[in-house]
Amino acid sequence: MNRKVTMQDIADRLNISKNSVSQALSGKPGVSEETRQLVQKTADELGYDYSNSRNQKQPDKKSTRNIALIASEFAFSLKSFFGVIYLGIEKELRARGMNLFIESIDNETKENLTLPSLLTNHQIDGVLILSHISTGYIKKIIDTDIPTVLIDHHDPHLEADSILTNNRFGAYRAVEHLIQLGHRDIAFVGDVDKSPSYQERLEGYLLALRKYDIKHNEHFIVTNAQENQNHIKQFMDNLQSQPTAWFCVNDGLGFLVTSVLQQRGINIPDEVSVCSFDNGQLSQISTPRITTVDIDLSYFAKKAVEQLCWRMENRGEPIQEILLPTKLIIRESTSERKS
Repeated sequence: MNRKVTMQDIADRLNISKNSVSQALSGKPGVSEETRQLVQKTADELGYDYSNSRNQKQPDKKSTRNIALIASEFAFSLKSFFGVIYLGIEKELRARGMNLFIESIDNETKENLTLPSLLTNHQIDGVLILSHISTGYIKKIIDTDIPTVLIDHHDPHLEADSILTNNRFGAYRAVEHLIQLGHRDIAFVGDVDKSPSYQERLEGYLLALRKYDIKHNEHFIVTNAQENQNHIKQFMDNLQSQPTAWFCVNDGLGFLVTSVLQQRGINIPDEVSVCSFDNGQLSQISTPRITTVDIDLSYFAKKAVEQLCWRMENRGEPIQEILLPTKLIIRESTSERKS
């Protein structure tokens, strides 16, 4: 007697997960229509017995949709930035009558490529991934075929829609502002390996210098900056000459650079100007307040939800990356270079 064909047999034939086969055969959301048809065709070819799967209740297309918001523990800890986006997402989904589920990913889960329990224990219709976790881990989530939108992150190997800040142009405008104030010796401070956003802000910094025919000074560029005073002090100690302006990839570094300069008796902005990025709380409570690049985080959240809703209805359409504009906010930390 022939062995009974199982879902695992179908999964092995198509090189997909057993969970995807189950979703396709039961009519549950979570797989594309193309995958669903391919699974059903393969099941027919192998002689699969549908008695258990097709008798399951088909989902009501008008039922409330469940959305998962997934991020690393580190991202969720950055309340002044990602916390605002999270609250905006919650507001947008509530207005659309959708349910929001949240799960943070720790290092062990990330390293083991363990899918979030939300995706295995609940019927999830769409996924929002906040910032960077790891390319391998995000790819594992995308491979579930649940519609997914990345927020403030993208990667050449990730086939998912992304909502992004126009980091290059934002940084360009900030550095251009410093150049127009007469500064030519401008330092860059950031950790470009920490986020694609920081790498893009470095590119904007270099683009502005090139535009104004200013040759960048390699000694003024630190691309592995840690957000602690000792690291900033060490960098400044090793400089043979001092910049007249500093561009920092976030407000935390802007605040630290300002503090270390002031500890050394340097007046800001009379002697040195400082500019940062994000328009977070640290740029606003600093003395003097720091010139920075603003990101509309509420709009960020709104566009992410809009894109996910569109993607859930348009699974077969090409991947989209949406760039959101920034705004330079000029405060007291920047002024004309004194001759």
